[in-house]
Amino acid sequence: MLLLLLLEGCYYVQAVRGHTDLMRRRRPVEEVIEDARSPEELRYKLELLREARDFSVTELLLPDNESYRSYADLDRPFVVWNVFAAPEFSLEPKTWCYPVAGCVAYRGYFDAEAAGKAGRKLRRQGYDVGVGGVAAYSTLGRFSDPLLNTMMHWADTDLVATMFHELAHQKLYIKGDSGFNESFATAVAEFGIERWLGRRGDYERLDAYLERKALRKDMMLLVEPTRARLAALYQSGMEESAMRQRKMEILASLSSNAAALIAVSQVDVDNWLAAPLNNASLVSLQLYEGYVDSFRMLLTRCHENIACFFDEATEIAQLDVASRREVLEALSTANDQR
Repeated sequence: MLLLLLLEGCYYVQAVRGHTDLMRRRRPVEEVIEDARSPEELRYKLELLREARDFSVTELLLPDNESYRSYADLDRPFVVWNVFAAPEFSLEPKTWCYPVAGCVAYRGYFDAEAAGKAGRKLRRQGYDVGVGGVAAYSTLGRFSDPLLNTMMHWADTDLVATMFHELAHQKLYIKGDSGFNESFATAVAEFGIERWLGRRGDYERLDAYLERKALRKDMMLLVEPTRARLAALYQSGMEESAMRQRKMEILASLSSNAAALIAVSQVDVDNWLAAPLNNASLVSLQLYEGYVDSFRMLLTRCHENIACFFDEATEIAQLDVASRREVLEALSTANDQR
């Protein structure tokens, strides 16, 4: 147990150091906007986010606290690098457990080299691994999280939607259920950005956002049958080398079909299903999109009343895991049948 604590201690030391550095770099948003040395584009985006932050409280009923009312420049492209992993022949994610967040299907590092090292170690252990930089950051309201330079190259809609997503985690979060948490926050962000753009009368951006949303949903419709085919393959008892080859063919087909879908849609987006894919790639997708349709249906049943939506989501969150999954699956089926 002492050895385990020492090994885990190395991870937590980098986490504490990284978070401490981030927090000490904060400056109030108003100060940065008024600073003549701040680039014009940065001042514009922070002014937009300040307005959206107030909107998040009055219209979306998200927490009214000091989160995202400050700004920090980290002098790097990402705030953390996340590591996802799953066994070579399984879609069940590897999980890590933390005191605040509970057990989640990823591990975050404030240093790209440390994340890469952790990924290589997992690969040597036989896991499929994904390592990717993350531009946004949340401590679930435990600290006053700042807006970051890592986010400022995004389009306005993506920037505002991400802030809504992170604030949604502060509204409702279940320890140990990443799928519920991320899908819930994604649904809140979708609803929030649609209402935000509509309230501003920015219908051109709203139309573009809705096109991207529809395409993202169509791409996720490609993922589910792929997961089903892989799950059947992994249970087939096929010889490992043949199974490995068939797995590669299934994943390559998903990438190809996604590229064709994007080409037909003519929407200007990156193919986030581009090759190479592996089980870890599908794990990360399932976290952020797996139950979004369920929460969309919940919003519809509440006639897009956000207070009703939060009440209903909180009731589902209080169920045991099996019952929660059953309710979410039923909502997803109802959404598909509309």
